[in-house]
Amino acid sequence: MKGLLIAAATLLAFGTLAASSFAAEGIPGATVRPDGSTTPGDRKARFEQWCQDNPEKCREMKAKAEQRREECKANPEKCRAELQARVQERFKKADTNGDGRISREEAQKGMPLLARDFDRIDANKDGMVTLEEMEAALKAYAGASKGKENRR
Repeated sequence: MKGLLIAAATLLAFGTLAASSFAAEGIPGATVRPDGSTTPGDRKARFEQWCQDNPEKCREMKAKAEQRREECKANPEKCRAELQARVQERFKKADTNGDGRISREEAQKGMPLLARDFDRIDANKDGMVTLEEMEAALKAYAGASKGKENRR
């Protein structure tokens, strides 16, 4: 469980750092489009190219990500609480009508990754995603990622 949370927090922290750095640099395609048209390989290639073009910023970003990983290893409960707070904050921001659920349209506007996997995350198939459904999907994703790590 501890490794699962560290992995999830690391993925979120690194992804947030990378996305904000890419967006700040104005790199085309820095965010995943709702239609899911980019692949992990595409994003990795763009990141590697960005690192070649911006070596100092890349080193700084990687150092911050490594520092965050170490912090999460030292205090996983704190990382878990911070991750949960960020998820709840993003969910609330995307829920523009304040009904406690995110429609596909709200997801497309405020949470493109959620929109991309909307049908999979909408567990009860009511056309809306609740915070509980989103958290369950994140937990399942982190568990699947942990399983891949253990097979190496």
